[in-house]
Amino acid sequence: MTKSAKLLIAALMAIALFSFSDAALAADSWGLPDEEEVRFDAKVIDVLCVLSGDCPPDCGAGKRLLGLLKEDGELVLPIKNGGPFTGAVADLLPHCGETVTADGLFTINYGVKTFAVQFLRPAQGKWRRANGFVNEWAAMRGLEAKDKAARRWFRSDETILEIIGEQGKLGLKDKGIEP
Repeated sequence: MTKSAKLLIAALMAIALFSFSDAALAADSWGLPDEEEVRFDAKVIDVLCVLSGDCPPDCGAGKRLLGLLKEDGELVLPIKNGGPFTGAVADLLPHCGETVTADGLFTINYGVKTFAVQFLRPAQGKWRRANGFVNEWAAMRGLEAKDKAARRWFRSDETILEIIGEQGKLGLKDKGIEP
């Protein structure tokens, strides 16, 4: 192979890597009904602030629902992040008031369109997996996010175990239905 052919191949590979580096992350399919993989830019907002005018400076410090407001005025409510049974507030809160690129899944369940954000990228930043809740939960307990107890946090969370102890796994203990 000639030197110029090698240079051409190297240049094409570099262009391909550069071109696809932004597209490297994409939502993981969950096999949900009417699932649609999406990527869009939106401003992270405090939903209650937008709807009522009650706007604390810190977006509610993680105690309020955060949303994604697209430039066309569409308000997207992310009900989940990339982890099991967790919301997206921990991932969105650091970007409150900023525009981010969200990558995730839209699905329709009983006529309601929902969004699960799996990846986020701040305007001048790098892509990050939306798993902030698990990272925070693990850090508060002196664990690493990759530890089994953190990955399965819902099986060892003190609050959840207390509620299950009081109400049973299905919440029907006081009805005499659960063992």
